This record gives sequence, structure tokens and C-alpha cells, in this order.
Amino acid sequence: MKKNKYTSIGGSALIEGVMMRSNTKMAMAVRKSCGDIILKIQPVKPTNKVIAKIPLVRGIVSFVMSLVTSYKSLMYSADVSMEDALEEQPESKFDKWLTDALGKGLMNVLSVVSLILGLAISVLAFIYLPTLLTDLFSKYVFVLGPIAKRVVVGVVKILIFLVYMFAVSKTKDMRRIFEYHGAEHKTIFCFESGGELSAENAKQYRRFHPRCGTSFIIITLIVSIVVSMLIPWNSTVSHSLLKLLFLPVVMGMAYEFIRLAGKYDNIFTRIVSAPGLWFQRITTSEPNLEQLEVAVWSMRGVLEDYPMDTRLVIKNGGTPVPDKQHKDDFENDNDSEATA
Repeated sequence: MKKNKYTSIGGSALIEGVMMRSNTKMAMAVRKSCGDIILKIQPVKPTNKVIAKIPLVRGIVSFVMSLVTSYKSLMYSADVSMEDALEEQPESKFDKWLTDALGKGLMNVLSVVSLILGLAISVLAFIYLPTLLTDLFSKYVFVLGPIAKRVVVGVVKILIFLVYMFAVSKTKDMRRIFEYHGAEHKTIFCFESGGELSAENAKQYRRFHPRCGTSFIIITLIVSIVVSMLIPWNSTVSHSLLKLLFLPVVMGMAYEFIRLAGKYDNIFTRIVSAPGLWFQRITTSEPNLEQLEVAVWSMRGVLEDYPMDTRLVIKNGGTPVPDKQHKDDFENDNDSEATA
């Protein structure tokens, strides 16, 4: 069994940026409209050592933590990438009143509400809707057996995901994010290969990575088909609710498969990785050198000995220097975590 060089460093694409994360540190590099790169570095709370050794459980915990971290990082990158534009626009009296009256609490509330709505839509689209459509088809078009119904539900889930991702990939903003997604993968491959960490060198590597979140989603969908074979189907609602209850188990199993696929290279892991790698042709695009530069700085933020809880600015590929205009960045972060 061939063992790949394995790294615990992973990441995600942001709005005009990339987030990289190790077991102890997280770095976000975002390019502002003026061309400067903002590099924010902060410590990561380590996963409980006991939980990290328990199969399935560690996958569930990792998924929840990754979801929260990715969402916060995405919101942060949106703020940074738009800073120049917001500074140029005068604040209206209504906006000023909202800021004075509600402060950052309003944005926190809106963020939580949007996250809950997003999760609810995902449950409806990937759990209830496929079950409902299959149930209606079996009742009014062609009677399906128990196994066939569950296979059809899985196929419908994958088709919904494929159509959705293909549609959003055609929008300008998502194309940019998918390009940064490709830059993230190329940079991780560059680091794992032991090559020089630079935008020019990272460009030569492939953009499809077996430990990608896209692969995790596809494997989760496939595992859910197998698990659903064991779940009784008395009605559309009851079957959907039971699948929702078993979702943590499905995610835990998918995590273990992804972990193996990233660690070993053999026939089994190639088969497991194949569907997710194929879907990455939609969720990643070829980045340019400027996007790769951002990803490389994000990786450097994790690897190099920069101070924790700091925000640095990089001008024209130069040396990172403290961003004095935003020295209160982490004070605000700590305040929001304390009240969460």
C-alpha cells in the first residue's frame, strides 16, 4: 500500500482570498481592490485528543468546526475585499443610524439567520425533496421496490447537487471563488511535494485534491444511499426525518473515507476519490498568478513564525508589515466569541 505524504493542513476558498488551517494555526489571505494582500493569523483551538482518536465521532466534530470556521472566514473576506469601496462611499444617514443603534450585533444576527436559512434549504433540497419526488414517482408513474427507491433518491440528490453547482459556476462571483479554490489545491500540492512555495511553482500542480470538501460532499451522498437501505420507508416525512437523524453517522463515515483517500494511494482510495475528483472539474478553475500568490501567502501564514492574533499587509509582494489601521480586529473577534 503506497502512502502519500500527508499533511493536516487544509483550506477553503474565500471571496478574493484563501484560508489555510493547521492543527494549531489559521491564516486568511485576502486581496483588497487596491492590490494589497491582507494576512490575518490566529490560533486554532485544538481538537480534544480523545475525540480525535474516535472514528466517526471525530468526523462529525471536524465537519461542524469546519462549517463554522469556513462561514466566519467567508464573512471576513467579504468585509476585507470591500474595504476600499466602502471607504470611498459616504455613509448615508440611515446607515449611520443603524450602526449607532444596533452596532455589530445586527450583522451577527443577520449572519446567524442566513446560516440557519442556508442549512434549512439544504435539508429540504437534499433530504426531503429527493424523497418526495421518488415517492410521488413510485405512486403515480412506476412502482419501485424498496432498494430501487433508495437508489433513485441517491441519484436525484447527486443530480440536484450537480445542476446546482453547474449553475452557480456560471456566475462571475462564483467563478472567482472557484479559481481561488483551484489556487488553494495547487498550493497544498506544492507544499506536500516539498517544492519551493511560490506562485510560479504552484501553478504546475493539478487543481484536483482528494481531501477537498467537494469530495467529502459526494462521498457523503454515496454513503447516504447505503445507509438509507437500513432506514424504513413508511412515509416521505418519517423517512426524511430518520435520514436527518442518521446524517451525523453518514458524515462520520464519509470523513473516514476522505481521510484514507488523502493518506494512501491504492485501488480502493482511487475508486473512493474518483467521483469527488470528477466533480472538482466544476468546483475548481485554473487560477492566475495573482490568485496563487494569495494562496501562497495564506500557506506561509500557517507555516512561518508570524505573531499570533495579528493582521499584516503585504504590498507588491513585499515583506508583511503590521496593519496598524485595523489593530482592533482581534479585540472585536474576542468580544464576539465571548458573547456567543
